[in-house]
Amino acid sequence: MTHGMRAHTHSPHFDGDRDWRDLASRYALVPLRLFLGITFIYAGLDKLTDSAFMKDSGAGSIGDMMRGVRDSSAIPAMVDMALESPVAFGYAIAFGELAVGIGTLLGLLTRLAALGGALISLSLWLTVSWAADPYYYGNDLPYLMGWIPLVLAGAPLLSVDAALRARRRRRTGDYR
Repeated sequence: MTHGMRAHTHSPHFDGDRDWRDLASRYALVPLRLFLGITFIYAGLDKLTDSAFMKDSGAGSIGDMMRGVRDSSAIPAMVDMALESPVAFGYAIAFGELAVGIGTLLGLLTRLAALGGALISLSLWLTVSWAADPYYYGNDLPYLMGWIPLVLAGAPLLSVDAALRARRRRRTGDYR
């Protein structure tokens, strides 16, 4: 037991390990939110600022990338739909990633943002990274799995959602 913990043992409400476990479990989703939020903001900004990416064709373009994965994807029809307008699809993905990342990082409409992140990750897994062999070399499936806890739990702490919920409870007198 550390010196800091000994000082707290005089409190009638401190139960050592149990309190630390409770505290850790309450904040367990915060690192996941930070990682996914920052990563999706970065991914969106990276696409928007990459002069080669937002083009129908050419090295590093969204069009060439989609044509390159079309025959190895799980759902080629999804790729065909994106290829009808690859630049518009690229912008949709980039702005979607930004919206998801900002919502997740701030904890604003977190479940909705996480659902958006899960859907983006699912669509990329079924198209771009489907052919990764073995499957764990692809990165979109782990992102999909990372979004699921946030879809289920939202952002109960350190979030705009939590602040709005607390404000609503103060107004209504509901302190559950």
